Amino acid sequence: MPTFGTIQYDDSGRGDAVLLLPGWAGSAVEFGRLRAELDDGFRVVSADLPGSGRSGPQPREYSVDFYAEDARAFLALLDKLGIGAAHLVGFSDGGEVALLMAGLAPGRALSVLAWGAAGQIVEPVNGPSYDELERLIDEPVRELLPLAAYLAEAYGAANARTMARSWAGALRAITAAGGDVSLSRAAGISCPALLIAGSEDPFCPPYLVEKLAAQIPSARFELFEYANHDLHYSSPQRFTNTVVDWLTSH
Repeated sequence: MPTFGTIQYDDSGRGDAVLLLPGWAGSAVEFGRLRAELDDGFRVVSADLPGSGRSGPQPREYSVDFYAEDARAFLALLDKLGIGAAHLVGFSDGGEVALLMAGLAPGRALSVLAWGAAGQIVEPVNGPSYDELERLIDEPVRELLPLAAYLAEAYGAANARTMARSWAGALRAITAAGGDVSLSRAAGISCPALLIAGSEDPFCPPYLVEKLAAQIPSARFELFEYANHDLHYSSPQRFTNTVVDWLTSH
């Protein structure tokens, strides 16, 4: 398993390049089913976000600029792998990074497909607050119990506590500064884009995703009814079919 800086990644297959990015605290191993569908026709690079999954540093201290830091890190990874342009596919924070990459370097994106991402950060109205996210490990609210258990098991309680506090603090600071991640660059995203939202997503509500899609010249918005934030789990077959259809048609 190769490493670039602190980023752990897998690189397999042949054809147009696809960069797969999971969400915060997740790992690219969760895209195993999707990789199996894509490996025959694409070169698939799946990577864990810095500070998450198999990538370092752990625990990571998240700055207010961490999305831009990650976008530049993955553009550098593409350079290292000799990939001039790639399809950028990402979930949640990975989707935010993919969209920002396309905004920062339009010529590097063949297309963008993101779910659970809206180009801006707002504190959830019908979901957990930043205070609740900061206390995730020691005082998890009922709806966050599964996430708290996963983090403690995957990273250890001490590491997970630092991760959650730092990440939530960075999100609060970004929100206080206006919340922009890639929304201000949306008009400059020149590649085709597909933005997917789950109708029951408390972190990234559909109206925000649709708002971003309206700002990108060649974007399409798609709603998955009855799906949550992690719609690749709640609607796995439809999700996989959607991604494969999108990539093969672009």
